[in-house]
Amino acid sequence: MAAIQKEATSADEIFKEFKEHSISEFFRKNSQMLGYAGKVRSLTTIIHEYVTNSLDACEEAGILPDISVEIKEIGENKYSIKVSDNGPGIPQSHVGKALAAVLAGTKFHRYMQQRGQQGIGAAGCTLFAKITTGKPIRVKSSTGKQAFSCDITIDIKNNKPLVTEQEKIEPTFRGLEIAGEFGEVKYENSDHGVLEYLRRTALSNPHCSIRLVEPDGKEVSFPRSVSDMPKRPKLIKPHPLGIGTNDLLEFAHRAESRKVSSFMIDAFSRVTQNKIDELRAIAKDVDFDKNPSQLTWDDAEKIVAAIKQVKWIAPDLDSMSTIGENQVSAAIKNILNPTFMSVVERKPKVFRGGIPFVVEAGIAYGGNAGKSGTQGAEGNTLRFGNKVPLLFDSSACAITEAVKNIDWKRYSIQKFEEEPVSVLVNVSSVYIPYSGVGKQAISQEEEIIDEIKLAVQDAGRNLQRYLHGMKTRSVQETRYKMIMRYVSQLAGDLSEITGDKREEIEAKLKALIEGKYKALFEAPKEQVQEE
Repeated sequence: MAAIQKEATSADEIFKEFKEHSISEFFRKNSQMLGYAGKVRSLTTIIHEYVTNSLDACEEAGILPDISVEIKEIGENKYSIKVSDNGPGIPQSHVGKALAAVLAGTKFHRYMQQRGQQGIGAAGCTLFAKITTGKPIRVKSSTGKQAFSCDITIDIKNNKPLVTEQEKIEPTFRGLEIAGEFGEVKYENSDHGVLEYLRRTALSNPHCSIRLVEPDGKEVSFPRSVSDMPKRPKLIKPHPLGIGTNDLLEFAHRAESRKVSSFMIDAFSRVTQNKIDELRAIAKDVDFDKNPSQLTWDDAEKIVAAIKQVKWIAPDLDSMSTIGENQVSAAIKNILNPTFMSVVERKPKVFRGGIPFVVEAGIAYGGNAGKSGTQGAEGNTLRFGNKVPLLFDSSACAITEAVKNIDWKRYSIQKFEEEPVSVLVNVSSVYIPYSGVGKQAISQEEEIIDEIKLAVQDAGRNLQRYLHGMKTRSVQETRYKMIMRYVSQLAGDLSEITGDKREEIEAKLKALIEGKYKALFEAPKEQVQEE
C-alpha cells in the first residue's frame, strides 16, 4: 500500500497565529515569575512590593519611614490590604504609570542602589488584584500641601494604566496609602508569612518604624532601633573590573566622547589618564585615539584583557548604602537579644558588568537566635538583598550556598542545624543579580559567594573565641563547685588537727579557692562586635 502523505503546512498558514503580546499579558499568564506562586507567598509578595517602595521613597526624600500594614480577611482566601507610609507621595501625573505600568519607574535606568530594580513590583500587585478579584487599587497620595485619591487598574492588552475616580482631598496627611482586594492569598504565621517578613525588614532597616494589624485584629509593632537616616547612595559609574567585551562595546557606541581614552575616563570610575597609559602599554594594537563608535569586538576584547592586568582602586563605598555595623548590632540586639554577636562589613568588590557590591554579615548566638525546631533551637540563615528580606527560593541563593559550604566545626559549631545561631547576610549593590523576577534569591555568582564566605568566616572567628571561652569557663565552674563541696569537711578536719577555729579555716580556704578561680566572678563579655 502506498504511504499516504499529508499535505505540508505552509509557512504563511503557520504564522497566521503570530501575534505580539504586551509584557502585562505575559505576566498575567506567568504570575508565578513575579512571586505569585502559592497563597502564603503571594500575600507576602504583595506586602514586600509595597513596603520596599515605601522604604525607597522615604529614604530618597530624607524621611525616617513610618509604615503601616493592615490586613483583613474578607472571604475564603481573599483579603483586603492597606499599606501606608509617611513618604513624599506620588504626583498625580505619574501615579498611573508608577502603580500600573509594568517596566515603568524611576529605578531601572539609574545606576544607583535602590531596593526595587525593574519597575515591576507595584504594577505586578495591580495586575494580581485584577486577575484575582477584578477590583482596582484605591490610592491616596499627599505631599502635605496637595492631596488626591483615585482608583487604578491596568489595561493588560496594552500595558497601560487606567486611572478613574480622581478627586482632590484634604492634605491631612503626608505620604502614600494603597488599598486593594486580592484573591488566591492566605495569611499564615510562618517562616514565610507577612509577620516574619516585616520582622526581618525591621532587622535590616533599624531606622524604620513598622506597624502591622493582623486579620484577627492583633497589632504588632516594630519600633525603630536607631534615629539616624542611612547614608543616601550616590549615582555612580561602573567599575572597569568586571566589564565584559559586550558591555564595553555598548558603552562605547553610546558615548559622546571623541576618543576611546576620554570615553573610558568619562564612562567608568577609577579610570584616570595614568590608567589609560597603562592600558595603552598592554593593549598596544588598540588605537585609544579613535572615535569610540569605531571600536571593534577585537579592540574591546584586548582592552578587557588589559583591564584585568592593571591594579585598580576598589569601588567607592559612597555608591552604596549598607545597613552599617552599628545599625546591624542595634537591630540584632533589639530583636534577637543574643548572648553573643559579631558583625562584619567587607570592603567593596566587583562582579560582572563592572558592578560594585558590599557584603555585610552578622552572627548571633543564644538568646532568641536561631529558629524553633522539634528538638529546640536550630541554625537559621537570614538573607537580605539591599536590606530587603529574601524568604523564598533559598536553595537557589548565593547566600545559602555560601553559608552551607562553611566548615562550622572550625568555629565550635558542631552541627549548624542544631545550634541557637542566626547568620545574617546582606548584599548591597546598584544591581543585585537576582535569579528570578520575583527577587527572592541572589544568583550564584562566584565573586559574590566568595565574599559572603569570607564575611561569615570573619564573624565566625569571633564566635569561635567566644564559645571556646564559654567552654573553658564551664570546665572551671565544674572544678570550682567540686572543690567547694569539700571545703566544710576539710576545714573541720584541719580544725581538729591544729586546734584553730573551724570558721576561720573555712573562710581562709574559701578565699584561697576564690582567688584561684577569680575569673569566674568577673562579668563575662557577652556581646562582641568586630570592628
